[in-house]
Amino acid sequence: MQTVLSGIRPTGDLHLGNYFGAVRNFVKMQEDYKCYFFIADYHMLTTHPHPDNLQINVKKVLSQYLACGLDPEKCTLYVQSDLPQVTELYLILNMLAYVGELERTTTFKEKVRKQPNNVNAGLLTYAVLMAADILIHNAHKVPVGKDQEQHLEMTRNFAERFNNLYQTNVFNLPEAFNFGEKLIKVPGLDGSGKMGKSEGNAINLIDDPDEIRKKIMRAVTDTGPQQPNSTMTEPIANLFTILELVSDKSTYQYFLEKWNDCTIRYVDLKKQLAQDTINFTEPFRQRYIEIINNDDYLKKVMLIGKQKATESANKTIKEVRKVIGFANY
Repeated sequence: MQTVLSGIRPTGDLHLGNYFGAVRNFVKMQEDYKCYFFIADYHMLTTHPHPDNLQINVKKVLSQYLACGLDPEKCTLYVQSDLPQVTELYLILNMLAYVGELERTTTFKEKVRKQPNNVNAGLLTYAVLMAADILIHNAHKVPVGKDQEQHLEMTRNFAERFNNLYQTNVFNLPEAFNFGEKLIKVPGLDGSGKMGKSEGNAINLIDDPDEIRKKIMRAVTDTGPQQPNSTMTEPIANLFTILELVSDKSTYQYFLEKWNDCTIRYVDLKKQLAQDTINFTEPFRQRYIEIINNDDYLKKVMLIGKQKATESANKTIKEVRKVIGFANY
């Protein structure tokens, strides 16, 4: 069975864009692949988070992914900092990474531009840590977005350099995971672009009903009348995209007909969208509340994940140490 790995950054709450973009596919993947999902708290250190915030964020994101359906019995779900083997491999791979190629990394150059007062070495070697995360389990496939494709290619480069240098085949050359279907791009509520944490245009899976209603009723719409069967403007098309995801087909068709014959009332559309969104997200929210208030369960999940991830990581690091020439005691 092929191994698939994906990292989860403990930043902010999951929203509809996350769910339809990747999370629901993660839930499907655990049925057919040997999956490792880790919460990337080491990566967070580049922004110097307060210890209390880091712990809270890890707990929240873990609870939300469990609420979405990740099953610790079917996949390996662990916290990155529970795996010291990652940092050992990170150190080893740093010896194979060159300053020039790291400085040319797109994400590093972007960070330098956005936070010139915090250009730390962790940012420079961020791609190396990502490579260690992937190679510690010898993953065959990695789900990546456009912004991470360069990092995956660098991982392949580091793995190949190690194999060539030590005349070994310890590491697989991981490939991008193809979900087999086009990922859904969920638009935001501000009339343009996609739904995102930093844009402030998202519907979170754990938003309460009142918050969801407020957000959707404030969503951008048209200001003037349209012609029959005209092309939707982006703000209206965005609302219909979300409606199609959370409502039944008859509801979507009803409002589409209202749009086409120019009898639609946007307030009615928003009220229906709000209620259907609440119906869609409420099971996640209730499950999340149960999980995050159950410390014993969360500790059990993290312990199971740590044990399974450690077994895999120990196997890899033992092979790496052997080919390098380090003693294994």
